[in-house]
Amino acid sequence: MERTNSNGTLSLKDVGQDVILVGWVHKKRNLGSLMFIDLRDRSGIIQVTVRDDVKVPDIRNEYVIQVYGKVAKKDVPNKALKTGAIEVIASKINVINTAETTPMIIDDNTDALEDTRLKYRYLDLRRPIMQQRLITRAKIVKATHEYLDEHGFLEVETPILTLSTPEGARDYLVPSRIHHGCFYALPQSPQVYKQLLMIGGIERYYQIAKCFRDEDLRADRQPDFTQIDVETSFLDEDQLLALMEGLIANIFKKVINYDVKLPLRRLKYDEAVDTYGSDKPDTRFEMHLIDVKDVLKDSDFNVFKELSTIKCIVVPGVASITSRKIIDNLQLEAKKFSLKGYTVIKNLNGVLEGSVVKYFNDDVKKRLLDVTKAKHNDIIIIAASNEYRDVCFGLGALRTSYANELKLIKPNTYDLLWVNDFPLFEKSKETGQITSSHHPFTRPKEAEAKYLDTDPTKVHASAYDIVINGYEAGGGSLRIYDQKMQKKVFQLLGLSDEDIKRKFGFFIDAFKYGTPPHAGIAFGLERLTMVLSGTNNIRDVIAFPKNLAAACPMSNSPRAVDKAQLDELGIEIKKEK
Repeated sequence: MERTNSNGTLSLKDVGQDVILVGWVHKKRNLGSLMFIDLRDRSGIIQVTVRDDVKVPDIRNEYVIQVYGKVAKKDVPNKALKTGAIEVIASKINVINTAETTPMIIDDNTDALEDTRLKYRYLDLRRPIMQQRLITRAKIVKATHEYLDEHGFLEVETPILTLSTPEGARDYLVPSRIHHGCFYALPQSPQVYKQLLMIGGIERYYQIAKCFRDEDLRADRQPDFTQIDVETSFLDEDQLLALMEGLIANIFKKVINYDVKLPLRRLKYDEAVDTYGSDKPDTRFEMHLIDVKDVLKDSDFNVFKELSTIKCIVVPGVASITSRKIIDNLQLEAKKFSLKGYTVIKNLNGVLEGSVVKYFNDDVKKRLLDVTKAKHNDIIIIAASNEYRDVCFGLGALRTSYANELKLIKPNTYDLLWVNDFPLFEKSKETGQITSSHHPFTRPKEAEAKYLDTDPTKVHASAYDIVINGYEAGGGSLRIYDQKMQKKVFQLLGLSDEDIKRKFGFFIDAFKYGTPPHAGIAFGLERLTMVLSGTNNIRDVIAFPKNLAAACPMSNSPRAVDKAQLDELGIEIKKEK
């Protein structure tokens, strides 16, 4: 196909040049003696002007055409277009292919609902904003390769068909035809293999890795996703984080020309939860959590006397618009976090209003205003429970919701920090069984390892997450490299010797042969792309994503397969009861 230029690359320097362009008809306007065609390709849109002396075939939106013409300067520039200072005066137009009327508008501001966009994804991808997001993603990958290659990392692929191991989510299983009754698992991450690469002496590994987790979906989660996976030997935590800060700074600079100020600040997990109500806090706005236990224990409200944790947030300027309905909705939010005390107090010219205020004497009211610094027309949202984390995370969710609703976050700003020193274990409320907060290969803080034998919940992990604008953009840890320590952690997680051998036998065996100290991290490629392209929906930055039901409306997957295929695999499908 003859073509001299990409449409969006033309500029005033090309005036007078003969060009041959191709692309899709973005828009057509016929004024009788003149026809204007906005011609779109991946690089952008240019206006084609067709005079009445040029024979024009039937042309409609989304037809694929070829245009012969000459670049000319416009009398009146179109500032909305990158190529708005010029136009192409057509001398000949060929129709390469026709198109039916599309079920959606092919433009940045489309009329289509997401279900339609996903069903006709190949059309959705023609929208310039979607192409720009995929370009951003590609630039992130390129910047990653450049930086890690320059810093001595070796790109190594790890298996997609692997062994099912407990890493926190359900595995996707793949039946083996050759080994009837046996299954491979798709990797939740390359965790075991990247550690084996360190034992293998690779020292610095990375991979743009596909990962698979069979879990309930949300706006920033997919069943199959991609991570920038990194592992290193002989580096301590400070050295690794400094190296990874350089990677992130390189990505921001190369992709959006933004200078990240280094070093990034670090916030301990306990402080993040206590102050922001989140282990991935957005610190671009205040609205900190405030401890009001000492104030409200002196009230006559018995619930506050009985519960161990009472905290609040102050939401500015909304008291006059906070209706009974809004307060009832907040009560529904409280139930999600099992909060027993959840109440809203309005400050109207220094007078406190709310269902519990009648239990406060003047001293409690004054101290509450002093501690919270609530101003006129602010509301104080109080949460109380015997579960500290429920209170913090409940208020943290409201904090983020109100910040978005009230537009407290300055647009096009970036906030990057590390959150570290996570708990090594979490204890189930229902069973009392402890589970790994990160994964079972995370090294405990050296000074706290002694508590593994007495109270494992006291132990913090040598783990770290990078948080960007309230998103966990990546996370990692120092790894256990002593086989006795690794076995102890497995046992604390309730794994028997038989379980350990069956699930991790080859991995534990490898520890016998001189395992180096090692550490790693994985960055979510989709989440990085979301942040840098300004969307909050992970499906916007994946070419062919699944919907919230983990299905693809375009290909209608997953779907049933032929009985012959199942028979070959020795699988029988049970009917749902």
